[in-house]
Amino acid sequence: MSGFLTIVLITLVFIIIYQIAKASEYASVLRGKEKVERQTNRTIAWLLVAFFFLGLWGIWECHQALKDKMLPVSASEHGVQYDMMLTVTLAVTGIVFFATQTVLFWFAFRYQSTEKRTSFYYPHNNKLELIWTTIPAIVMAGLVVIGLRNWFAMTAAAPADAQVVEVVGKQFNWIIRYPGGDNILGKRDFRKINDANNVLGLDWEDKANMDDIIAENGELHLIVNKPVKLIIGSRDVIHDVGLPHFRMKMDAVPGIITTMWFTPTITSAEMKQKTGNPDFVYEISCDQMCGKGHYSMRGTVIVETEAEHKAWMAKQVAYYATMNAPAEPAAPQAEADTTHSITMN
Repeated sequence: MSGFLTIVLITLVFIIIYQIAKASEYASVLRGKEKVERQTNRTIAWLLVAFFFLGLWGIWECHQALKDKMLPVSASEHGVQYDMMLTVTLAVTGIVFFATQTVLFWFAFRYQSTEKRTSFYYPHNNKLELIWTTIPAIVMAGLVVIGLRNWFAMTAAAPADAQVVEVVGKQFNWIIRYPGGDNILGKRDFRKINDANNVLGLDWEDKANMDDIIAENGELHLIVNKPVKLIIGSRDVIHDVGLPHFRMKMDAVPGIITTMWFTPTITSAEMKQKTGNPDFVYEISCDQMCGKGHYSMRGTVIVETEAEHKAWMAKQVAYYATMNAPAEPAAPQAEADTTHSITMN
């Protein structure tokens, strides 16, 4: 019933609008078509001016309302460069936007049609075509160069002393592997993957795997002011390692290894103080739609001092030892009561 009423109301609205349009048309005939057109042009011109200033006011209000919800200051060296690139891009595009919109609305108001002005068609001008094609092309090329510089920086070879961590996506969580004391990640073989005792398919014939650590809770522990190289992969579908607070992002593709590196500069404890949020945590998210549980594929990044990181690593047990620990002996059964009673006849 409600659907029928909605259709009826919509139909009535269209009928009313149509009748108003027809009445306006008849009125213009009675008052004189040219006079009505001039009045309409003036009204539209002033409405455009009002729309322009209301639009600017709306942009300002949106900025004021949302600025406190933006990400805090970048927590990596690469992120600082990324923020600079974003600032330059917003400045350039913002200047162009305001300049072109101002000219657009000014022309619409200043050169509205009147009885004393006729249209002038200006179909072509080689000089203007050259100017508004060449200048934007040069500016856009400059922005692309800045973007490529940042991209090459984060995908280039990491420093020799960089921390190495493997991040593997799996519907719908992250598997984080750290090298052990030898600082070498062992080989993997997808044919050996077994959720029961080998989630990454580690090759136990490779001795480098014997001391590798897989964090049980999937936390990504990083050392402040120390470069970290992430070796990224996927067990099933395409995921995406998103590190918004560090301004980093890289696809995790099944069958292909991708890498990126950066240097975290603010510990988790320091960021809590900067944001005034005692519950603040760095996040690792999946930024690629990967299935029905995509929304829940989130992890925690902990940036700590080197001493704190060493203390945390010292508490971890190698994945091989965890999966191949000997079974605990069965608890001894209670001894049966051996007391017997003897009946003598």
